[in-house]
This record gives sequence, C-alpha cells and structure tokens, in this order.
Amino acid sequence: MVLHEAYHVLVFDQEWDPNDARHRLVSLLNHPYVEFYNQSKRISIMALDLAVRHKLGGRDSLILANLMANNVPVFYTHDKDLVELKQISDKRFAIKLEDPTD
Repeated sequence: MVLHEAYHVLVFDQEWDPNDARHRLVSLLNHPYVEFYNQSKRISIMALDLAVRHKLGGRDSLILANLMANNVPVFYTHDKDLVELKQISDKRFAIKLEDPTD
C-alpha cells in the first residue's frame, strides 16, 4: 500500500511521468531491505480501531496497523498529522512516528 501511495504522490502531486515513477518504484522493490507484509482481517479490524481512536484516515490507519502487527518499531513519514502523534499504541503493539528530516 505504501508503494502505491508513493506512486500516487509522485504522479499526481509531484507531476512525474507515470513510467518514470513506475521505474523508480520497481527499482526500490529490488532493494534487499524492502519487505512485504500480508494484510489480514485482524489487521483491518485493528486499522479501523486505530482510525477511530486517533482520528486517522483509512489508508494511514491500515498502513500503521500492518506495520505494528509486524513489529516495525518506527514509521518515517513527512505527514505532519502523523508526526504530531509521535507514537501510537494498541494493546500489544506500538510504533513511533518520526519525520526523517528532523
């Protein structure tokens, strides 16, 4: 989902050529540190709970729930609304929200 969010931002907000955006994102997929996590009903329910509790959008909450369920400790983002939260916790999981440029 993050990859497709990046594509959307690059093409529709940054006005990149769609083929260039695709090429760069496919290159990222080949990096050895890029991991994919499965989404499940449990993660979707967790995301809905996060959305309600923290007033998050559906996509943001789904991304965060998936990362939290897979024990990712920090999510780096430029999204000011997320960074303001600093950390989100849910029963057994927690994730820090940081801007990588700060």
